[in-house]
Amino acid sequence: MHYSERARCTIPDLKEWESTFTIGKLVLKETENILQLSRSETEREKLYIAQTPRPLLRKFNWKLESKYCNMLGKKAGVLTLFDVDGTLTLPRKEVTPKMLEFMQRLREVVTVGVVGGSDLVKISEQLGKTVISDYDYVFSENGLIAHKDGKHIGTQSLKSFLGEDKLKELINFTLHYIADLDIPIKRGTFIEFRSGMLNVSPIGRNCSHEERNEFEQYDKVHNVRQKMVAILREKFAHLNLTFSIGGQISFDVFPNGWDKTYCLRYLDDFQEIHFFGDKTYKGGNDYEIFESERTIGHTVTCPDDTLKLCTELFLRNLEEASIYNP
Repeated sequence: MHYSERARCTIPDLKEWESTFTIGKLVLKETENILQLSRSETEREKLYIAQTPRPLLRKFNWKLESKYCNMLGKKAGVLTLFDVDGTLTLPRKEVTPKMLEFMQRLREVVTVGVVGGSDLVKISEQLGKTVISDYDYVFSENGLIAHKDGKHIGTQSLKSFLGEDKLKELINFTLHYIADLDIPIKRGTFIEFRSGMLNVSPIGRNCSHEERNEFEQYDKVHNVRQKMVAILREKFAHLNLTFSIGGQISFDVFPNGWDKTYCLRYLDDFQEIHFFGDKTYKGGNDYEIFESERTIGHTVTCPDDTLKLCTELFLRNLEEASIYNP
């Protein structure tokens, strides 16, 4: 088949088109000659996009490649849902420009949401002040605070659920336990009260980044959080609470069912939900949603791993673009 005839094909085989860079240039030249026959610039542009392989569009005309995505539209009924710490960012670190750009590109193909155990203030510190408009869905505190398209759509309260007396009993016991705990260092803010959960940190959330890393390594050897969770789980079994270890220095406490699967009640319109998280092991704060029958779970080890896996799953045609290569 002559190259000019191949240029008229609707969606050519990409591998065949990319046999050599030289052939790619020739194909584009032939395509542009054909487009001169179109009546308007808009018609030429649409034909150019439809008939030119996407990798070549990227090499020669990046703006048109972006319009290619818009023409195809999002995959209906498909949602990608991301944990924050260890998945989109390093623990308690700000998101990189590379990841932000990647997420916006991904939104052109599928619906994108984030779900974190932290409150919205902390998630905003990591993902940016415009986070609720940068993603289609933002679920803070496991979805107990929910936003869609930048608008608040739901709230749940731990205080209302447990009542003040039971909540005080839990907090008092936890603080006494931490006071008697012998670990190398302690700082401040051992319990953080959030709308839908308690976040408990044996070392204290006021520790420095270096101290955070040191405690994480200490905890891997001495199982400080794991032992504490076992005692609290037995002591307060009557309250039907979940104790979920996450991040480097803390664990969350919330009523059974208020884990990250809570956010799924807002996602009934999606038939295919891909969840990406790093703490997907039993006892980790991504475990329940990772194992849910409603999700397709993906374990990642770091933000770069997230980029690589999502590119393979949803943006395979763009994998040559440098911003998608970790």
